[in-house]
Amino acid sequence: MRFLEAEFVQGFIRMANDGWEQGWHERNGGNLSYRVRPEEVESVREHFTCGEWQSIGTTVPELSKEYFLVTGSGKYFRNVILKPEDSICMIELDEAGENYRIVWGLVNGGRPTSELPSHLMNHEVKRLKNENYRVIYHAHTTNIIALTFVLPLEDKVFTRELWEMATECPVVFPDGVGVVPWMVPGGREIAVATSELMKKYDLAIWAHHGMFAAGEDFDLTFGLMHTAEKSAEILVKMLSMRPDKLQTITADNFRDLAKDFHVTLPEEFLYEK
Repeated sequence: MRFLEAEFVQGFIRMANDGWEQGWHERNGGNLSYRVRPEEVESVREHFTCGEWQSIGTTVPELSKEYFLVTGSGKYFRNVILKPEDSICMIELDEAGENYRIVWGLVNGGRPTSELPSHLMNHEVKRLKNENYRVIYHAHTTNIIALTFVLPLEDKVFTRELWEMATECPVVFPDGVGVVPWMVPGGREIAVATSELMKKYDLAIWAHHGMFAAGEDFDLTFGLMHTAEKSAEILVKMLSMRPDKLQTITADNFRDLAKDFHVTLPEEFLYEK
């Protein structure tokens, strides 16, 4: 099997292109990573050419010897579908979870996304919580970014406002969303802050920057990001019409919804307004 014909690689490429078509990845904005299943690794191993070991910039011992498909630093999402071998790569982690090496891709040089520490620390957190989590996705979602300039940077506020804008939201992300205040991207500080939120949520908002999502597969992760961003778009449009709501979904409405859809909604988000 050719590397690019593997189903997981095709799924990765499609998700990257879907994000580009949504307008979330200007220039080289955003990044995507996938923790590859052992059987998937074996299906493409014949195409590996191992590079030099490089420091991750953090330590993720629970991901020892794992393989990841990731977008490249400085690479454009719009080119992933056109030139995947130049835009993405597969990496292997060492036994200590401190170093990585490229085993496929980035044929014209380069390195994995500059936000690799954030991705791997969040993969580690999600794996410890649920082995089925395999995708981490960062996108520059326009309307969410806009809201971080006008809403309090608080989990409970963003969760409640997004829930109220679209009935499906509390079903799609019943645990809510977390908010990280503005930090310099790509470093350990923002990676630590995000991974702490990922112990509780599948979706974190990076103030004035975008969103960070985790999921079990490409469809669920993209769908999570897409749902939250569409809800944010509705809120932006509503706020452009008037600063208050004449009617909305109430706390008791959410409790009724939770019963019918068999989800648990934390009471911290069902406060009286």
